[in-house]
Amino acid sequence: MAATALTTEVFGHDDVRLGLAAAVERDDLPGSILIHGMPGVGRQSLARWLARLLVCQRPEPGGPCGRCRGCRLALDLQHPDIHWFFPLPRPKGTAGPEKLAAALEEARFAALAERRGDPLYLADTDEPAGLYIAQVRTIRQLGVTRPAMASRQVFIIGDAELLVSQEASEEAANALLKILEEPPPATVFILTARDPEALVPTIRSRLLPVRLTSFSVDEIATFLHERADVPRPDAAVLARLGRGSIRAALSFVSRDGEPTHAQTIRSSALEWIRSTLDPGPERRLAIALAQKPFGARGSFADTLDAMAIWLRDLAAVAAGAHDQVVALDALDTLEAMAGQLRPDRLPVALALVDTARDAGRINANPQLTLGWLLAGISTALRS
Repeated sequence: MAATALTTEVFGHDDVRLGLAAAVERDDLPGSILIHGMPGVGRQSLARWLARLLVCQRPEPGGPCGRCRGCRLALDLQHPDIHWFFPLPRPKGTAGPEKLAAALEEARFAALAERRGDPLYLADTDEPAGLYIAQVRTIRQLGVTRPAMASRQVFIIGDAELLVSQEASEEAANALLKILEEPPPATVFILTARDPEALVPTIRSRLLPVRLTSFSVDEIATFLHERADVPRPDAAVLARLGRGSIRAALSFVSRDGEPTHAQTIRSSALEWIRSTLDPGPERRLAIALAQKPFGARGSFADTLDAMAIWLRDLAAVAAGAHDQVVALDALDTLEAMAGQLRPDRLPVALALVDTARDAGRINANPQLTLGWLLAGISTALRS
C-alpha cells in the first residue's frame, strides 16, 4: 500500500489543535505537556504535530506551514531538535548502563527508520517493551545541549506510563522528574499516556493535561478509506471493530493478503467461544492443551479481550440490539450461536473472562487458565 502525503498529517481533534496553536502563537505554551487518551486516538500523531509547530520556521494560523525546511525534516523524522522516545524491547546481551543506553539508541533509530518508511506503522504489540532509566539518562544528556537549528528542542516521550511498569521504574521516574522540575532552557517535553493516573503523581502534577477523545465510527471509516486505501464498504465494517481507535481498526487491515495478528486473534477468540457450546469437552481440552503455558501478557491476553467483545456481541444479538454489534461481518454466525446458549448467562461468561484476564496480569499459567475458563463458560451458557 503506497503512503500518501495525507498519512503524515494528524487526523481529527481540530479544536485541540487550534487551542495548542493559539498557545504557541501567544508564547504561553507550558514547557511540559501530557497528551492522553485511549490507544489509537492519535496521541503520538498530535505530539509530532505540536513538535513540528514548535520548530516550524514559518508557522501559519492554526498550525505548521508544512513546507519550510524545519517542517520537512520533522515530517521525515529527521529534525535534529525533535527527539522522539518510546517503549522498546530490552536489548539482549547488554551489560552495564552505557552499553544498554547505546543499544537502546541503536534500536530507537532503527524503529524510527521503520516508521519513516511506513506512516501507518503499527508496533509489535506481542513483544514486551518499556522505557528504561538508560533512555531517561540519554534524554537528560541531550537536554543540556543547544538546539541545532530551531529556537528550541522538543522531546516526545510516548507511552510514558510504562516508566512505572518495569524493574527500577522508581529510579527512571525520579530521573525524569528532575528534568521536568528543572527543564533545560528552550526545551519542551511532550509526554503521552493512556491514563494519567498510571503516571507517578509527582510527574503528573507537573504536566498540562490535554485529553483526546475516541473517534466515531464514521471518522475511523473516513481515515481507513482516505489514508489506508480501504474500500468504503470494508472500511465501514473495520471501523466498528476499531471501537473508537484508529490503531485497532488498522490492525485488521492486511497489506500482503495474509491474516493480520489482530485477525488471527479474533478468529481464535471466536473458536474458543464456539468450543464452549459443544456438548462434550474434547475440543475445549484440545484448545487448552494447545495453549502455551507461559506468556500470559501477550497474545493470550489479547485473545481474552477479543473473547469479551464477541460475548458482548452475542448479548446484543440475543437482545435484538443489532445496532450495538461490533462484528457486523459475522451477524449470521452470531445469530446461529445465540440460538444455542442461554442469553441470561452471558454476564456470567463475561465475568469469567474478566477473572481470567486478572489471572494473566499476575502471570498465571495460560494453559491452566484457559482450561478453567472454557469449562466454566460452557457450564454457564449451557446449564
